[in-house]
Amino acid sequence: MAMVLTEDQTLLKNSAAEFCKAQSPIESMRDLRDNKDETGYSAEIWQAMVDMGWTGAIFPEELGGFGFGYQGIGLAMEETGKTLVNSPLLSHAVLSGSLIMCGGTDAQKEELIPAIITAEQLYTAAIDEGAAHDPARIAMTATKSGDGYTLSGEKKFVLDGHTAGQLIVAARTSGNAGDESGITLFLVDAKASGVTVTRTHMVDSKNMANISFDNAPATAVFGEVDRGFAPLNQALDRARVCLAAEMLGGCIEVFDVTIEYMKTRVQFDVAIGTFQALQHRAAEVFGEVEMAKSVVLEALTAIDEGSGDVPLLASLAKAKLNDIYHLVSSEGIQLHGGIGMTDECNLGFYLKRSRVASQTFGSSRYHRNRYATLKGY
Repeated sequence: MAMVLTEDQTLLKNSAAEFCKAQSPIESMRDLRDNKDETGYSAEIWQAMVDMGWTGAIFPEELGGFGFGYQGIGLAMEETGKTLVNSPLLSHAVLSGSLIMCGGTDAQKEELIPAIITAEQLYTAAIDEGAAHDPARIAMTATKSGDGYTLSGEKKFVLDGHTAGQLIVAARTSGNAGDESGITLFLVDAKASGVTVTRTHMVDSKNMANISFDNAPATAVFGEVDRGFAPLNQALDRARVCLAAEMLGGCIEVFDVTIEYMKTRVQFDVAIGTFQALQHRAAEVFGEVEMAKSVVLEALTAIDEGSGDVPLLASLAKAKLNDIYHLVSSEGIQLHGGIGMTDECNLGFYLKRSRVASQTFGSSRYHRNRYATLKGY
């Protein structure tokens, strides 16, 4: 398993870095927050991402994609994490696109993947129903109605749910909440009768929504009835790793900014970076960030190689990045002293992002338990 970037991957990473710094610096996110933007992201920046091919990175060329794989999209997401870019890239291209690839029929892939790539209409996935992530604990019912199904229930914390036009919904066609069997994936028009979308305002200024379904008609069924849990988990693992890649970008940015501050902040006539106690703390953070880089790259590579270790590596990557981002953002605030607590200091945005991202697609506790279960404990 190669743990270094190829020349093409390096070019992709560099172009993504230049784009994020020039077109969507962290000040852009601050403006979206302060102006209480209804969409929650810049349509112009999102369209530029589409034009650069980011929405087609993970898909094969025969479906209109660019074949960069998850390593490619992971590199782009790492750069978006450095400037906290708000966009539907994770919900639309990664999660929804992966659900279609993992759970859809060949005909559905041929029809829907080009729509994901062009992003003329946004897709997102509605999965969780409680405060904590648990894809098996689905109680929403899907009832047979003529030739189709109607859905009733509620979904919480749906990424970009307030702007999506199409929803991929996990509902129960048999069994009870907690059963892995009996879950089916459905495509639902977000503007269909019985669908009510309520936007939520998260502490990290990212976009989520709560969605209720009252006998809402499903447009189509993805894959097999009652057997949607396996493709759902496969797609979630891909989204977990890509979210970990975004979190890695945040870790790197916070560390770099903090080290620069330690070099320039003078106290007692010397730079605070010369204090041994602070050097020890910075060294610990450096080691954790380097570990995070290896974990994320290995997980992304495993997805592209079709490794059977993807579930293990996805949970490992998400659990480690949850913990490391929490540590790095907290230490960044501490090492900046009093100024780190002010809204004028950008580090607070990374601390807030770390707290929300650590709960998205599974907390550290969830993934440690899942890792142990997969290992037979």
